[in-house]
Amino acid sequence: MTGKYHKILFVIGFILKISGKYGLGLRGFHPIFTKMKFKDLNNILFLDIETVSIHPSFDGLSQLEKSLWQKKTKFFNNKREYLKGDELADSYKLRAGIFAEFAKVVCITVAYIKTEDKNYDKMRLKSFYGDDEKILLEEFKDLVETYYFNPTKHFLSGHNIKEFDVPFLCRRMLINGITLPKLFDIRGKKPWQISYFLDTLELWRFGDIKNYTSLDLLATTLGIESPKDDIDGSQVSHVYHVDRDIDRIVKYCEKDVKTTVQVLLKISSLPLLEEDKIESLTWEEEE
Repeated sequence: MTGKYHKILFVIGFILKISGKYGLGLRGFHPIFTKMKFKDLNNILFLDIETVSIHPSFDGLSQLEKSLWQKKTKFFNNKREYLKGDELADSYKLRAGIFAEFAKVVCITVAYIKTEDKNYDKMRLKSFYGDDEKILLEEFKDLVETYYFNPTKHFLSGHNIKEFDVPFLCRRMLINGITLPKLFDIRGKKPWQISYFLDTLELWRFGDIKNYTSLDLLATTLGIESPKDDIDGSQVSHVYHVDRDIDRIVKYCEKDVKTTVQVLLKISSLPLLEEDKIESLTWEEEE
């Protein structure tokens, strides 16, 4: 029995010794599992994106695109049938904005926290936005590759970023001929190889994979001010294509990121940021 116990200890020790290479060791664990520390906060890039349909309406699609969209509708309607007529056109307005093949990114908001000793210094927000998707994707990529490139040190955080934001960004980058930043190229990666993701949706699930909790609901549950005091995700395409008010979309996106930061702090048992510690570089740079 003793010999077997020693062998087990040896194997565990060997795994911990070499696992840093593969992201399995203690350095690869979420800081949230070992209690988030202030020094970890400096290495987190918080992000959120806003996406819209490429065309304002179904009529703007080519005949081939219309046919492909119709085939897509079979997988997200309750009847499991191809939609037709007005239902088909309405489905494009309502749903196209979440599919990377039929939508584009119009805003990416990022944020980082700067700490001093064991106190918050400030949190800064920066948004990349505009009609030219390729330009904003390239600017975002430059930031990531310059400051957030080490999977054993840096972290990406957001709400549902593993299932939506990151895959969407990756697909749109490839469509625009942009190579993927190291932390975003997660194709074929095992869960323990992408432990640098701090997805607040996933963390709140506590292993309950069938559970989905919106950021709005989670924030409200935790006693944090809701970011949905103006528009919500379902209205973004309308605000972009009809109202032509991209500034409103940017402000909405920045609210989402601020809320996500507060949520992560709350579920990490850390104090929330005070409003006077939060500043947006987006509007300052335009003045």
